[in-house]
Amino acid sequence: MSKPETWKSWEGRVIEGKYPLRQWLGASDHSAVFLSESADLPSQKIAIKLIPVEAAKAEFYLSPIRTTQKLSHPHLIRTFECGLSRVENSTLVYVLMECADDDLSQILPDRALEPNEVSDLLPPVLDALSYLHSNRFVHGRVKPSNVLAVGDQLKLSSDQAAPVAQQNEQHRRRDVYDAPETAAGIVSPEGDIWSVGVTLVAALTQNVTVAETASPNNRDLPESIPEPFRSIVRECLQLDPNRRGSVREIQGRLRLGAITVPQPPEPRPAAEDSAGSVVESPAEAELESKNRKPLFVAAALLVVVLGILLAVFYPHSNKSAEATEAPKAAATGPTPAAATPAPAKPAETTAKPRVPAGQVVRKVMPDVPRSAQNTIRGTIKVVVRVQVDPSGKVTSATFKTRGSSSYFAKRALNAAQQWEFSAPEAEGQPTASTWLLQFRFKRKSIEATPQRVKG
Repeated sequence: MSKPETWKSWEGRVIEGKYPLRQWLGASDHSAVFLSESADLPSQKIAIKLIPVEAAKAEFYLSPIRTTQKLSHPHLIRTFECGLSRVENSTLVYVLMECADDDLSQILPDRALEPNEVSDLLPPVLDALSYLHSNRFVHGRVKPSNVLAVGDQLKLSSDQAAPVAQQNEQHRRRDVYDAPETAAGIVSPEGDIWSVGVTLVAALTQNVTVAETASPNNRDLPESIPEPFRSIVRECLQLDPNRRGSVREIQGRLRLGAITVPQPPEPRPAAEDSAGSVVESPAEAELESKNRKPLFVAAALLVVVLGILLAVFYPHSNKSAEATEAPKAAATGPTPAAATPAPAKPAETTAKPRVPAGQVVRKVMPDVPRSAQNTIRGTIKVVVRVQVDPSGKVTSATFKTRGSSSYFAKRALNAAQQWEFSAPEAEGQPTASTWLLQFRFKRKSIEATPQRVKG
């Protein structure tokens, strides 16, 4: 049995007698993460990370993690506690941390990010790195799986960060996100800059092979990488660590790029005088005056014509009306008093209508953080088939169509399980039914449409 399968079977165990492994969230060859909880943090969503280590080297791995408990930044995942434990004769380092809702690596297999999305993603990452570097820490593993969403905030993982003075001599390059010098055991702030460059390439192109061929003589980048990200990537992927830009320089280039993007002209607001009346500028007043002159002339002519017509026809029409009204008044006599209106009937109270059989009674929409919804381009469609018992409760929910994102598919499935229905009737008795619930995830909205499957 492989490690991930072994770790998933640990659901339900309790670490150190106080941290239950509620749900397996994911694993790699080196660690596993579970949803957990802590009596000391009852309102906090908690994740626990388990890292198998050799007993003799446990303290070597644990020491740098302890230092991360002192870190506090709005764009860093918080580390609450860490320690040693044993499960099935394995020595484990456990790390209790803030639980994230999603990470960038779950989005990129489906699609690349738009430039405006990267503009939202990069500043929090840079802010977190700036905080680490100014406190003499190195992150060491900036990559999409460590760029996390917690509610509507983007955060960088922190459990692998370490003080510059506590370099791991056994650290070796694991993938393209690690700077080339990491192969010699060199972990530095400049290495984090390299990782930022590769992460940008991954986010914008879904392809990081360009980073492997980066060199001063080979600076070709995909056309899909626009400015200012193109220049930032080139500075980050310098083979010589001393030639890479700093976090502050990247932040400055990012701000400069935002400033140089042409913006649509905004309408000029009209000024107001001391009484609150709108005051036009001289140029605006002159232009408007020129535009209004033909209208004034036309209006004046119209008034003259109307005056002539009224002078000719009004006396004649007034006399005719008086002559007509006199005999009419004599014939009809005095005007009768107005009839007293009948009293209005009191409003009838109606009972609350009963929900017809075979209808939706409770509709639950997927719980999706704004940060995750902002990553959507176009529409993600997920269709869930639900089996409903005679009481109207959902007994099972399965995918008919998962769509292009497993993350949004899971959110749709969780919501579908909470729907309720008024059961259809057969021979006067409620009966079970089957429904298809189609969820449409968009950047600005989430929609859900139910359809009953008959037969």
